[in-house]
Amino acid sequence: MTTTLAPWQDPESARTCFVIGPIGNPYAQNGSTERDEYEHHLRIFEQVIAPACERYGITPVRADGIPHAGDITEQICRYVIESDLVIADVSGGNPNVMYELGLRHITGKPTIHIGEDGQLPFDIASIRTIRYHRQRSHLADALRTIEGALEVGLRDGFEPLTPARVLRGLLTTDGATDPAGDTGNDEDEDAPGLLDEFAAIEDGLAEMTADMEAITKTIETIGVVTEQANTEFVDLTQANVPMSARLAAVVRYGQSISTPAEELHSTARSFAGRMPALDSGVRAALGLVEVTAPTERDGSTQEFLDQLMGLAESSQEGLASLNGFGTAAEGISGMSRHLRAPVKNISAAVKQVTSAMTCVEDWASKARTLSRDTTE
Repeated sequence: MTTTLAPWQDPESARTCFVIGPIGNPYAQNGSTERDEYEHHLRIFEQVIAPACERYGITPVRADGIPHAGDITEQICRYVIESDLVIADVSGGNPNVMYELGLRHITGKPTIHIGEDGQLPFDIASIRTIRYHRQRSHLADALRTIEGALEVGLRDGFEPLTPARVLRGLLTTDGATDPAGDTGNDEDEDAPGLLDEFAAIEDGLAEMTADMEAITKTIETIGVVTEQANTEFVDLTQANVPMSARLAAVVRYGQSISTPAEELHSTARSFAGRMPALDSGVRAALGLVEVTAPTERDGSTQEFLDQLMGLAESSQEGLASLNGFGTAAEGISGMSRHLRAPVKNISAAVKQVTSAMTCVEDWASKARTLSRDTTE
């Protein structure tokens, strides 16, 4: 019988590596965030990923380097699915990257995660990720680590990641042969179950809750300062003091809320940045619950569903208060130019949090459906 070798086992086979990661905008203005991201990730590709691949005869390609004409979305999907290897830069949990990475995971083909230290999405934290720092002196370490991962993978084979193992388990439930040729009778002792997945997501939900608490406290701080300022404004108006004195009070008020407004914007930006990865993880976990028979779900499953439903209820109240606060802040922006910067930060924070929280009701809706399946 003739055995077909995988590209990694056949020394004569050409090997391809598709590089998933944020691209940025090469045509953006110098100094802009989009241009800086483009330069950074291009440098990681050229100085770290490409040299590591080329050492082992692997051809690396980024989405903006696909040489063929055609529909770019279709081309990316084909490269994600068909490439012998994918190296994914998961820094910041970019939604497009996470979508492409999820598509790749299902194939069970070799995938290596890399990411900037401190910018790793929590929901794939259980998967080994090669971390790097932006400093040039640290890039050589990342290069050597990727080379080591490729050397081991080429020699010993690449371990399928969790989604591929889950899919194999579903495909082999009736004793069918899985894509790797196994019978499906041997359980992978290292594969995480629902409880493991819930524990990882729980950490992300805890971070989300902590951010919301920090946002609430900052709003309360601004509210107290505003109340004090209002009292002062009323007193000044009743005393019929000159406009210069009233303006001085407005300036003091603007200065007093400037720092908490900046903190509010910073926390909201961090919160919004984490939500795409959390959304991806929660939806993946809900998908696992859905394919698990109701009779096989344990108490932790229902606790998870209850948590999502409760989160939606509390977030609705919080969002109502937040939007009211944002509206009130915008109402005072016309009083003086000294209030425009803090009000701008407050308004941006409200918009970021409101937009990021739209997925929570989707989680709850799915959780309610799955919860009914469990109780029926």
